[in-house]
Amino acid sequence: MDRLDAMRLFVRLVECGSFSAVGREEGIGQPAVSKQIAALERHLGAQLVLRNSRNVVITEAGQAFYESAKQLIDDFDAVESSVGDRQQSPRGLVRVSTAPGHGRLCVTPLLAGFFQRYPQVSVEVSVSERPVDLLAEGIDIAIRHGRLLDSTLTARKWSDTDFVLAASPAYLAAHGTPATLDDLDRHTCIVFARGRERYPWRFGTGAETTSYLPRGALLTGDAEHVRAAVLCGLGIAQAPRWLLAEEIRNGQAQVLLPALQPERLPLNIVYAAGRRVPMRVRVLIDYLLAQ
Repeated sequence: MDRLDAMRLFVRLVECGSFSAVGREEGIGQPAVSKQIAALERHLGAQLVLRNSRNVVITEAGQAFYESAKQLIDDFDAVESSVGDRQQSPRGLVRVSTAPGHGRLCVTPLLAGFFQRYPQVSVEVSVSERPVDLLAEGIDIAIRHGRLLDSTLTARKWSDTDFVLAASPAYLAAHGTPATLDDLDRHTCIVFARGRERYPWRFGTGAETTSYLPRGALLTGDAEHVRAAVLCGLGIAQAPRWLLAEEIRNGQAQVLLPALQPERLPLNIVYAAGRRVPMRVRVLIDYLLAQ
């Protein structure tokens, strides 16, 4: 048994949650993956996973081993990447976490050029509206919107995000165009919400900031549903400009009350602090920042 290869398989098993998924990824059969993990468990003298017909459950010993093994593999890959041809030819998988809408509209379109430049690097895009725990979920980098509170992360600023109030021309033709914040009370709003908590809209900057709690028939916690609702003429929404940038350019969406738009919020690429960043991760971060 090659212990490093077995550790790599175990790390991917934790991250994929399936022996068959790891087998497909590595181009080997599921029994071969299971055999390697079993040999690793015998070597360590500890049970790392609980197996059944439906899923894989990581034991407490397995979770502790995963965190150490991932750090060891990252360090090993970084050492390899610093010498020889691998300095110009990074390889391996980079796991990226981002919000669903931002991933589809702003991250995935950039990857064609990256893969041309680094053909031996693969990227797994994991989407979630919630801020994930990078270490616990095996994420290499995450794209975070707004001000950062987690001091355990290293952040590199990618850009700033403008927020706009927008609606479709069809909606405005039917219901009129608001000229003041008070006019919004007479309009249907598309509400971004999690559970029963509606997110307020913010207008103005600095001491002049005003909050407005939107009300409407549609509530959603997904940015792309906000986008679809605007384009379908269901109402007015406040959203990051990137969500509707193409539609604003081609006239499918119209920006409202532009003088009252809120301050820009930072968009950051973050990764765990205090860890050596593997070459495959570093080149992706640098590539995204250059776009």
